[in-house]
Amino acid sequence: MGSIGRYIFRTTFGAFLVVLVSTTALMWITQALRDIDLVTNQGQSVMVFVALTALIIPLLVLIIAPVAFMAAMAYVLNKLGSDSELIVMNAAGMPPWRLFRPFLVLGLMVAVLDGAIAAYVSPLCLRELSQWAMEIRTDLVTRIVQPGLFTPLSGGALTLHIRERLPNGQLLGIFIDDQRDPKERVTFIAEEGDILKNDRGTYLLLADGSVQRAQAGDRDPNIVQFDRYAFDLSQLADAGNQTQTYSARERYLWELFDRKADDPSSADRPEQLRAELHDRIIAPVYPLAIAMLTFAYLGAPRTTRQNRTVSLLSVIAAVSLVRGLGFVGTLAGTHTPGALAIPYVALAGAFAFGYWGISRGVILEPPAFIVDPIARFTERMSERFASLTG
Repeated sequence: MGSIGRYIFRTTFGAFLVVLVSTTALMWITQALRDIDLVTNQGQSVMVFVALTALIIPLLVLIIAPVAFMAAMAYVLNKLGSDSELIVMNAAGMPPWRLFRPFLVLGLMVAVLDGAIAAYVSPLCLRELSQWAMEIRTDLVTRIVQPGLFTPLSGGALTLHIRERLPNGQLLGIFIDDQRDPKERVTFIAEEGDILKNDRGTYLLLADGSVQRAQAGDRDPNIVQFDRYAFDLSQLADAGNQTQTYSARERYLWELFDRKADDPSSADRPEQLRAELHDRIIAPVYPLAIAMLTFAYLGAPRTTRQNRTVSLLSVIAAVSLVRGLGFVGTLAGTHTPGALAIPYVALAGAFAFGYWGISRGVILEPPAFIVDPIARFTERMSERFASLTG
């Protein structure tokens, strides 16, 4: 790769990083807002919220990286065309495949990135996300340490209330009404309490309070004062009894190859696992197909008088078609196994069309009956905008 190739590679790589980071950050914010209840309702800190929602970033990168690569290639090729650099390189005898080489190198890097994320990184992060979210939402402590709320548990048979929670974690004004035993109703009132977790379970240590026991059929309850009392919370938490299951997206690539119909850890049916397997296999191929299509449409030299807008719209439509067929084939493949061939056919067609376009070195544009109306519409809009702005 010569100096020109290194220049093109650096420019494309920089544009790719800018588009990838900005788009991923925007998508991450929209996804993170869906789990804002971890802070508002579950009592988690902002750092826990950020760390938890950040685990979805690899999946977003897997989806966004090919599109960001296309945007970077389109930006660089349009810049080279606007500065007449493509014309100069073509006049100097540089073949199209040599000019395509730096884009191909970056496409291979994006393909390796997508392959690693699809095979291992994304399933690992999704597993951690699922496990962490389940622990937070099923952790009894995070549900009861909400001051001012009467929290029903055990189907409403047990009610917990806390007046205040100090910054050091100590609880004040504790009220517990236990009606789980139909023969006895037990009510605890304590001035303060602390949460204690150890290998035996989770306990609420009450201090300076009283316990009132009312037997069924008795008119007067028994009231006992206590200095300290340990109330067992472990019996109320059921998170440890849940069997961990993994969806198709949470399974590693080699686990999708070695799938079993009666696997108790699988949350999806075998046909869903099969469709996910094919989607993971072709994930690294999309950046290479996108590179071929983008260069075929935008890599040919044009004069400054020739419009590149139609070619840009064409490559966006072509890439959207290939990626859309991939999504359709994966979704339809869960019900119709033959539909799993659609992404492969679409990718093969993209490679064949891109190879033909690059080898011929011709300007690829839609037919005149499509280009002419678009050109007239663009011209009218430009004139109207010019008249409005003076």
